[in-house]
Amino acid sequence: MAAAETEVVSSLIAAPASDAAGTAANPAAVAAAAVVASGTRSQAQVSKAALAAKLMSLNGVFAVHKPKGPTSAELLNRLKEKLLAEAGMPTPEWNKRQKQTLKIGHGGTLDSAAQGVLVVGIGRGTKMLSSMLSGSKRYIAIGELGKATDTLDATGKVTDEKPYDKITHEDIEGVLQKFTGNIMQVPPLYSALKKDGQRLSTLMKRGEAVEARPARLVTVYSISLQRFQPPLFTLDVECGGGFYIRSLVSDIGRELSSCANVLELTRTKQGPFTLGEHALPEDRWTIDDIARSLEHCSSLLPDELSFKKPRSEQSSDQALSYEYITLSEAKREEDATKTL
Repeated sequence: MAAAETEVVSSLIAAPASDAAGTAANPAAVAAAAVVASGTRSQAQVSKAALAAKLMSLNGVFAVHKPKGPTSAELLNRLKEKLLAEAGMPTPEWNKRQKQTLKIGHGGTLDSAAQGVLVVGIGRGTKMLSSMLSGSKRYIAIGELGKATDTLDATGKVTDEKPYDKITHEDIEGVLQKFTGNIMQVPPLYSALKKDGQRLSTLMKRGEAVEARPARLVTVYSISLQRFQPPLFTLDVECGGGFYIRSLVSDIGRELSSCANVLELTRTKQGPFTLGEHALPEDRWTIDDIARSLEHCSSLLPDELSFKKPRSEQSSDQALSYEYITLSEAKREEDATKTL
């Protein structure tokens, strides 16, 4: 129907321009075309208003698939921008006029070089993210023996190289037992931990001196060697909050009288959210897809964290406010066409 209306508008407006005799355009025809175009715009605006109301009413926790490259914060900004644009709310000024703010946050930083599950809270779901930070996580890590870097992964500068040719599959499995259970771990200097309000990784990149943090108690629920093809070894690790895989791989290298860094890191699970079943890829970052994901994921959360209404809880007052603004704008356009 919209396509047919557009075609009618085009033909009505184009006709006067092709009049070789220079006959003036028919005022009635122009007015009719403008009314049709205004009606089409009005329908689109009402649709955007409904999407905006739905977006602002979403509450809960879901998961997205973070690819390698962007930081967790950058990915969150990209997600927010896509949702606001879909709802016709692309600028901060728009939100300020409507006195509405889209609340969104993530429950556990993934390094920019890492990929996998990133848990996201939206609306009142942002208050649930602290439980995600302390919950269990699962990773697949590929370590590289023989090289140490300042970041403890492949993105950093090589700081040391040692032989690894005598290390066997059994040697690695033997040292893994030392890293299971409640252990003390020193966080890496390149990390999201903060000093005077700034991340240690940011201070390190600026060349500022950063003191190593003291070892802290962390938990490793399970760790297994999946594959060993020197110099690479693959680990499957399930751990608690605050645990650094990069530190683990580096410590394993030292225990083997060599050194090591993380070549690849994938978070396959965070809390009840898994990479294969729950993490939305970027092409599914839409309001409707997230609403469905919130409903699906609500059953995964403990009762004390679940909302009574896990689906989008649309406020009629909020929906009416968006619709009223949109319809008022459409009414002004229609009034303008009547003066032609």
